[in-house]
Amino acid sequence: MEHDPYNDAGRASSASATPPSARPAGPPRPGAARGQPGTAGRSRTLLTSFDRLRRDLDTSGTLRGLDTFHQQAMNVLTSRKLLEALDLSREDARVRERYGKGDPRVEPTLKAAPRLMEPLLAARRLVEAGARCVTVAFGAWDWHEKIFVNLKDDLPLFDQVSRRWSRTCTSAAGQGRVGRRLGRVRPQSAGQPGAGRDHWPAASCALLAGGGMRTGQVIGATDRLGERPRERPVHVQEVLATLYERAGVDLQRLTFPDFSGRPHALLDGYQPIRELG
Repeated sequence: MEHDPYNDAGRASSASATPPSARPAGPPRPGAARGQPGTAGRSRTLLTSFDRLRRDLDTSGTLRGLDTFHQQAMNVLTSRKLLEALDLSREDARVRERYGKGDPRVEPTLKAAPRLMEPLLAARRLVEAGARCVTVAFGAWDWHEKIFVNLKDDLPLFDQVSRRWSRTCTSAAGQGRVGRRLGRVRPQSAGQPGAGRDHWPAASCALLAGGGMRTGQVIGATDRLGERPRERPVHVQEVLATLYERAGVDLQRLTFPDFSGRPHALLDGYQPIRELG
């Protein structure tokens, strides 16, 4: 979890040299690489930067030197539709106010993502713009022995996240789109019980909504300490099978080859969660 700044993976690789305007120049502004929400001024700067990047790419012929997949990715990243979706100043002020701000502070030890609400609004706008999959990071969860201290700070904010997500699903339902949207919220792997440093894969949880599923139910339960499943254990591959099925992936037919060309199934024989059918 040690990233300084968080989420800065350095220079991206591509099939040809990356033009100067496509990579960071100098140290980032405080908070800029940590998911801080942009003001209207920063949104305009972002739009100008992407326009300049697109011109540089076209002029240098960089796009012509990329393979098909890199070209598609670059076209998405520099598209006007994406930039407009990320420009939250285009959203109604009352909607932005309902989403709120959250807490921009970064957990000092883990240097993990801040607990902000505006990325949730950006995610909704990206989906409406046509994005097939959007991921939002929220806070740091690698707590171990500090779990009860940090829960007092994080759970009230996470409750706001669930409310915003519910509002998004409700809005989509009102517009007839909820059947085509599938949302998933899951924490990172749990910490070992007690003060241990190991992780604990024996029990976890996930929140699913949309996608035409039968929602409004709790599936399975753990023991009173939350350490192990007590009834109806759900395997992670059942969750993945559910996501694939709702995305239209045929698990019976689709395979992927290994390095020797032998076909492999996406999952090890697991089926979608039957209660959600």
